[in-house]
Amino acid sequence: MTIRRMDNVGIVVADLDAAITFFTTLGLTLEGRMHIDEPWAGRVTGVRDQRVEIAMLRTPDGHARIELSRFDAPAIASDHRTAPVNSLGYLRVMFAVDDLRATLDRLAPLGATVVDEVVEFQGIYRLCYIRGPEGILIGLAQPLMEGA
Repeated sequence: MTIRRMDNVGIVVADLDAAITFFTTLGLTLEGRMHIDEPWAGRVTGVRDQRVEIAMLRTPDGHARIELSRFDAPAIASDHRTAPVNSLGYLRVMFAVDDLRATLDRLAPLGATVVDEVVEFQGIYRLCYIRGPEGILIGLAQPLMEGA
């Protein structure tokens, strides 16, 4: 076996506090927050002389994490926050939720908006894409059947 498990997905943000609030409201748990400005980090990422603050958040099932990063240096290279879903590269994370409507209601005061509409897929899922803080694309899926 070459992969043990997925550890985390990284998302770069401009406002770390707002992103933490959004993801904890969604149901993730903040594990920790720290500044990283040591040379080893730039050797891993290829972004030398980086100064970044990160926050690690764990999913409720404990199986995955999101790493939020805010770069103090160097300047942000590009911005993909409002890219449409058919753009090349990573674009979204999807979460299974117990109650899609309640989740949307909780996130709306934080600026979350449904990309188009909530749909039902073959009686298995109710789902939608939302734009969260800074336009981050998030998928939400409510299982409608046991085991989905």
